[in-house]
Amino acid sequence: MACSMAGTILSLLMLAGMALTGGGIYAIVRKRDRRRGTLMIVAGLVMFANVAITAIPGPDLPVLENAAHR
Repeated sequence: MACSMAGTILSLLMLAGMALTGGGIYAIVRKRDRRRGTLMIVAGLVMFANVAITAIPGPDLPVLENAAHR
């Protein structure tokens, strides 16, 4: 159950990141609002980075493995 929830949250973060990035480009090109557009693009990139950090597996820590066996 937790794995399915994590996948759903990561998918929503990716969709929000795409929407923010697209909206930022739209704000810069069509609305001529560079400040808001840039902030939206940066927020979208932060969401993509959060997904990448969460999705990339890290090294297995022996401390955590030992705690799990107790």
